[in-house]
Amino acid sequence: AACDRGDRMRAEDAVLRGDPRRGAALVRAYGCGGCHAIPGVTGANGRVGPSLVGLAGRTTLAGRIPNTPSNLVRWIQHPQAVSPGTIMPEMGVADADARDLAAFLLTQR
Repeated sequence: AACDRGDRMRAEDAVLRGDPRRGAALVRAYGCGGCHAIPGVTGANGRVGPSLVGLAGRTTLAGRIPNTPSNLVRWIQHPQAVSPGTIMPEMGVADADARDLAAFLLTQR
């Protein structure tokens, strides 16, 4: 079982392949801090959505799906498909941008 988990994690890493530095800039570009508090991002002190402090250590995303890199990418791109009616809007986030955003957010321990 431990080997299976390791294989899955390597596969998840391969799916992500994002750039956390670029993701930090994209957090500002997409205006994520207007709704979320995000450490290390100037002005990201929103209170509409949940704080993203410690996101990497959470077990679920949106209270519905396991917190994995691929699920985070999917949530960033299509929150309404993951949780219909959620307050998080569809932002039209491109694949590469979603991977970079996820890579940055997964640095939030």
